[in-house]
Parts: sequence; structure tokens; C-alpha cells
Amino acid sequence: MNTYIQQLDELREGVVSSISIGKEEFFEFREVLIQREDFKHFRGTAKQGGFVIYTYEANSRS
Repeated sequence: MNTYIQQLDELREGVVSSISIGKEEFFEFREVLIQREDFKHFRGTAKQGGFVIYTYEANSRS
């Protein structure tokens, strides 16, 4: 779980432009994501094969 926290922090800070989460990791990752105050800033885009690519948007859509 700490890895997910670190990945989300790096995404928010612009260290990385996106992170890819496989279908095996999705529910564990989502539990970490929805606990964050800034979770609405993260956008997930589903890709073929069950992967989700997450990006960070500074101006979230409510």
C-alpha cells in the first residue's frame, strides 16, 4: 500500500505523468486512492486488457 501512496504522490507532484494499474491491483489501489482528500483530481482511463491509466488534473471536475 505504501507503494500506491508513493506513486500517487509522485503523480500529483509531476514526477511522473501517469501510472498504470493492472486489473489484479485495481481494488487494492482504489482503496488507497479514495481515502485521499485530493482523489477527485485523479483521472483513470480504462485500457484494453484491464489496465487503467491514471493521470492527475490540478483543477478537478466536481
